[in-house]
Amino acid sequence: MTQSASGRVTREKHGHLFLIGLDRATKRNAFDLDMFNDLFVAYGEFERDSEARVALVFAHGEHFTGGLDLANIGPAFAAGWQPPQDSCDPFGVFGGPRTSKPVIVAAQGYCFTIGIELMLASDVCLCSSNARFAQMEVQRGILPFGGATLRLPKIAGWGNAMRWLLTGDEFDAFEAYRLGLVQEVLASEELMPRALQLAERIAAQAPLGVQATLASARQAVAEGEAAAIASFATQVPALMASEDAAEGVRAMLERRPGNFKGR
Repeated sequence: MTQSASGRVTREKHGHLFLIGLDRATKRNAFDLDMFNDLFVAYGEFERDSEARVALVFAHGEHFTGGLDLANIGPAFAAGWQPPQDSCDPFGVFGGPRTSKPVIVAAQGYCFTIGIELMLASDVCLCSSNARFAQMEVQRGILPFGGATLRLPKIAGWGNAMRWLLTGDEFDAFEAYRLGLVQEVLASEELMPRALQLAERIAAQAPLGVQATLASARQAVAEGEAAAIASFATQVPALMASEDAAEGVRAMLERRPGNFKGR
């Protein structure tokens, strides 16, 4: 396991998995400016690592995050904060590039404000049964600016989203599941084993196919179905000509799992 100079976010490689750990546990992993910057940098490292196929974002300690440390981070945003150099935007709203590879989030305990928005910007989310969620910006005189107003209405429906966005009230893991914020709710001791299992399952698939699937789905959401359909004309021939596609056919004929190389 490695840490950045700020010591706010850990990195750890497990085969093709890239584990990113929020590590300000004494402050309930509340995001100060160092942690916020460090998360962007960690995503950039994941994107550039050619061996890393899936990222798993988790938190050290009892809580995923208590949200933004507004007293610390507020002045930077008021002054027009910009993402660090060579980083990727975990939230997809701050102007930097996004990672092209899948991200899984495993959340426990408190998961407030920016934590929810990190989940909404990720691809698969799990939580423990003791998780508690709140998008409480309206209680602090601001609005959610990490993507909740964009994405929660899409996944949960307008009324369901406004119920929580306009009140800032807390909701539990099972409401998060009902809303579509998380895909599975697990006992606390089962959360990380299940998240690792799921990440390994995705990492075992053909990397080019996984990334193309993710890119197509994102394009359909952002630009509409017609744009995503138009991209098939270049995506499909390129994938069909790849070594991984040939391996996929061999694996099917030989009735074995594919041994994919990402080329």
